[in-house]
Amino acid sequence: MFGSLPLLALVVIAYNIVVYLTGFTMDSAMFSMPLVSGAIWTISLGDLFLAFGLVLLFLELVNSTKTGTSTIINHALSMLVLLVALVQFIVLPQFGTSVFFLIVLFNLLDVIAGFTVTITSARRDFSVAE
Repeated sequence: MFGSLPLLALVVIAYNIVVYLTGFTMDSAMFSMPLVSGAIWTISLGDLFLAFGLVLLFLELVNSTKTGTSTIINHALSMLVLLVALVQFIVLPQFGTSVFFLIVLFNLLDVIAGFTVTITSARRDFSVAE
């Protein structure tokens, strides 16, 4: 059952939790580290969300190469996550940030890539003899 859940939903859920339950903003500095060059690299909460989203997007793309009923359910649920995230981005002011826009973009890429890979593999598997 959990194999058909879209992983990028975790990023959207985590963003909702941070926005509604904590006092953090996406600009909140989480930690910083000095570099050899002498520069100080400050990592914000938004940076962590984007890195986490990129890792999950990669895993979703790998999972989209599988075939089966759970993959179709995953694509449908990914579309639902995209719609929910898009509505949140457009309607709710807390979600009108560049970080959340990129999370919505990750979800859009997941949906497009998932359907493209599925259609391509189905076309390859289904051939009509003349």
